[in-house]
Amino acid sequence: MLLVKEILIGFMAYLDKKNFFDTLKLRDEHDKDGKITVKIGIIGAMSVEVKALVEAMEGIVKDTISQIDFYEGKLDGYEVVIAACGPGKVNAAICTQAMIMRYAPDCVINTGVAGSLSQVLSVGDYAIATTTVQYDMDTTAIGDPLGFVSGVSRIEFPCDEKIIHTLSAIAAEQQQKTATGCIATGDVFLTDRVRKNQIVTTFEAIACDMESASIGHVCFVNAVPYGILRSISDNANDDSHMDYATFLSLAAENATNVVKLFVRHMNEL
Repeated sequence: MLLVKEILIGFMAYLDKKNFFDTLKLRDEHDKDGKITVKIGIIGAMSVEVKALVEAMEGIVKDTISQIDFYEGKLDGYEVVIAACGPGKVNAAICTQAMIMRYAPDCVINTGVAGSLSQVLSVGDYAIATTTVQYDMDTTAIGDPLGFVSGVSRIEFPCDEKIIHTLSAIAAEQQQKTATGCIATGDVFLTDRVRKNQIVTTFEAIACDMESASIGHVCFVNAVPYGILRSISDNANDDSHMDYATFLSLAAENATNVVKLFVRHMNEL
């Protein structure tokens, strides 16, 4: 058994080294004009959140990993890989880990819609995360604070400052209002005012969704910079189910517009 274990460890080390040099070769091929480019991974929960981005891509190569479709190619001439992970934290984690291991993006952006937890933000406005938390991670019964994630021993998963700044600058140029702050994630479509108030009080969150902190968690353990851009589709209250259905497409379109500009800006800095 010990010999088998040693062989497996050696094989995994070989794969890691091989992937590393393959990535360097890929970067060199993408950089024939001497300019360093950034490969950006883009994840949305639903097809509507990434559909326009995929349709705008060129040279698409599609692959399916863990039942998730990944689209690799160029957006406005820049390297991207895009996927719709499916709603929820586990789907988001599977997608993010697969994307990082297969495509090695320089950063990951999560785009899509969210429920507002702020009096400042209404339908169509932008929420840009400075950090993310999992509000439904609850081991308070054994003395942990709400949101504490064992294994990594933290509550918050901070976003990359350069990404925050770039997304904020682009969003500020749009016609909608923009706020930055904590985005709270849970496997719940939030319609409960009491729980909404608890999340705001505990985490000072400005918006809620079902994927962001899970993506942040995976990016954190893989040391990959990440950012979150959400456009508000509802107010996370008793009317959320009606607002969401009405404004989903509008909010998704608003987020898509900023992401397109972000890809260009990150490669021109």
